[in-house]
Amino acid sequence: MPSNGSAYSATLSPTTTAVTPTADGFPPHVLSSSISSMASARTSKRTSPITKTYHQASTLFLTRRLPEALTTLLPLITTPQPADQNGANGSMELAPVARAPRNTRIKVWSLYLTILNAVLELDPDEGKDMFGTQEWRALCNKVRDGLVWEEVVRNGYHGVEGDVDSDVVINLATLLLAHARTQGLNQKRLESYLATCNSPNLDLTQRLNSGSRPSYRYMSPARGAVSGADTPRDLNARVKILELYTLHVLLRNNEWEYAREFISVSSVLDEERREAFLQALQSLQEEQQEADRLEREERERQQEELKRDIEEARRLRAENEKMEQRRLQEEKERKAASAASEAAKQPKGLAIQRQQGPPRPRLSTAPLTLGDRANLMMQRLQGVIEHLSSTFSTNPVFLMRLMAFVLGIIFMFSSRAIREKVQRIINGAWGKVRQTAGMGVKVSYM
Repeated sequence: MPSNGSAYSATLSPTTTAVTPTADGFPPHVLSSSISSMASARTSKRTSPITKTYHQASTLFLTRRLPEALTTLLPLITTPQPADQNGANGSMELAPVARAPRNTRIKVWSLYLTILNAVLELDPDEGKDMFGTQEWRALCNKVRDGLVWEEVVRNGYHGVEGDVDSDVVINLATLLLAHARTQGLNQKRLESYLATCNSPNLDLTQRLNSGSRPSYRYMSPARGAVSGADTPRDLNARVKILELYTLHVLLRNNEWEYAREFISVSSVLDEERREAFLQALQSLQEEQQEADRLEREERERQQEELKRDIEEARRLRAENEKMEQRRLQEEKERKAASAASEAAKQPKGLAIQRQQGPPRPRLSTAPLTLGDRANLMMQRLQGVIEHLSSTFSTNPVFLMRLMAFVLGIIFMFSSRAIREKVQRIINGAWGKVRQTAGMGVKVSYM
């Protein structure tokens, strides 16, 4: 699209010095200009394919058909692949949106960023059902990693960051502010944009007196000849970008002092706006400090509460341990008292046997000799006698029974026949005892 200067040179070129009026009395260049104006007017009345596609995608988005809306819009913002895959012509085409008028271009990119924001706000299960797991994750990572900014600059603005429309920059910064993993990339992108784009020049006197448009730096084909950098609308957009950068992105990165310095030296802000920005920054810092104080107090309160809970748990555990020890001691004493009471009711020998516990099993030894057997019998007889004596002392009833038994024996022995029979038995028994004792003596001697 030629600039105004080239149009003037064409009009004043030597080929147009000899002007021949037409039948209507108009010079030929005026007639051609009128025809061109009428043709452009008729063209503007017709809806362009980009606008039609934009409206279709908008309708799909409003009905929450996000996959269809994104699919419809992608051909407008995607760079077409060249016919020669090797790139023999050396030029890379832009996306169709790059050649659209500024308002249409802003609308298309804004709709694209709005769709991405809606996609990231979906529940993970809902997003995977709509787009599929891989595509949904790819869309989320594109925004969270800040790759969408590079996509917009590359496909829509020929890779020139400063040529991105300010409204698109605002939408990009807002999207990353809401969903990016960190704000470091957002800060770098905004700083790069502010450093490369033209500062707005609202002094119209020089522009009117010069009779020609001021010269700008090289503009990508996406921006065309009219950049719109020197308009009140662009100034407002630049102020909005500064607001996002200084009062949101820098603060998320905890760079309060740098934000204050940037506001103080910014050439875009006048004194009134600069004062408003500084007051807002001070208010946000006070709110942040108050929030930090409340968070610190809440954290300390939780720590104190946790400490009290731990101490209470320790105290309860110590009390439970003491109660358990007391219960075990009482149970032990109760068992001991019960055992003592039961032992008092039983004969002394039996009580001693119970206290001593069950007899230990004997170890296998060599066969006993006759002498050993005799000694063992004497020990057992002695034990029986001691047991009887203890029984007599502790159980008088048993003594009376024994006396009755002895009297019964005496009464039986009062008969002569019985006495003689018992005498024979005793004599035989004593004879066996004497034989056994004699054999034991011989064995001992041997």
